[in-house]
Amino acid sequence: MDFTPTEEQSAVRELAGQIFGDLATPERLAAAGTGSDAELWKALCGAGLVAAVEEVGLLGLVLALEEQGRTTAQVPFAASCVYGVLALGAHGTAGQRDRLLPALREGSTVVTGAFPASGGRVRATAEGELTGVVPLVSWLRDATHVLVPDEERRLWLVRVADAGAEPVETTAPWSAGRLTLDGTPAERVGGAEAYEDVLATARTAFAGLQAGVCAGSLARAVQHTSTREQFGRPLSTNQGVLLRAADAYMDTEAIRVTSYEAAWRRDESLPYGTHALTAAWWASEAGTRVVHAGQHLHGGLGADLEHPVHRHFLWGRQLDAYLGCGGELLAELGELIVAEKLTEKLAEEPLEKLVVRPSVEGVVRGETERPSAEGAGRGEGVGA
Repeated sequence: MDFTPTEEQSAVRELAGQIFGDLATPERLAAAGTGSDAELWKALCGAGLVAAVEEVGLLGLVLALEEQGRTTAQVPFAASCVYGVLALGAHGTAGQRDRLLPALREGSTVVTGAFPASGGRVRATAEGELTGVVPLVSWLRDATHVLVPDEERRLWLVRVADAGAEPVETTAPWSAGRLTLDGTPAERVGGAEAYEDVLATARTAFAGLQAGVCAGSLARAVQHTSTREQFGRPLSTNQGVLLRAADAYMDTEAIRVTSYEAAWRRDESLPYGTHALTAAWWASEAGTRVVHAGQHLHGGLGADLEHPVHRHFLWGRQLDAYLGCGGELLAELGELIVAEKLTEKLAEEPLEKLVVRPSVEGVVRGETERPSAEGAGRGEGVGA
């Protein structure tokens, strides 16, 4: 593994940091509310950052998203790059790429995603018409298109103008909406493998965004505790403050390195599903700890809803919710690892030669049960 950025990736990170630092000021963010900052979005696209994602890959995008997270800049950069540029680049047809990528690069087209799929909410006909409701889609009010998985996890691209989109107010500091599909025309994107790849890409990218949110929260906490004095000395000289900040730093680094690894593996065309899940788990679990620590280290100021650190708290908690519950992510990761190990085992020797462990019920009855085909697919009853 080599996470050293290329010259192009370093340039993207530096340029993103400069633009976000200049335009995503606390005053502008407060004035934007939950809407997208049109001037900032125009600056990003005009500087070629969205277009550059095609060249610098997912790792380059993660580096740029870290810079966005540091400032909690109010633009659909992650969504449009993940569900638009990268998804269409990897799974779109030549016609879809020729039609949509130029508009995505210049920012006139914005794609968001109805991810992760909750299952059973959207049905697709053979003619490519979708019916169902997605209660919450991030950045829907700023999007022109939505990438929607159906109940069979096939991907479809929908024009927002052809669907029903209603605003939904949440604690998220970005625009969200309810998507209603009623025989809505859609075009298929990719094959059977597209959903898992786009989901893993999204998990990796949003984990990188969370790393930036945490780094920004921690930087504000460090600045506050280093300049605020109590009993004649800075707060940062107290051991409890030092330990809390150190824990937050280690959590932030864990999010960063796991997102880097997953992104690097995708760019190198290596399997990265388990690595994306690992990054998402760290971003969900550790991200929550860090933004809580950021508020805690600000003392009474941390309770001020107008203070900039509160935006980091809201972003951290919303990204935690978006990525998924830590327990669910661990369960999914465990199932994926078991499936991979079982596949390796079956490649070495046939199923009937593997050691069969008795089930709990079988032990009670004095029996040893051979696993069913369905159970074997989940790795039940098969010795490692």
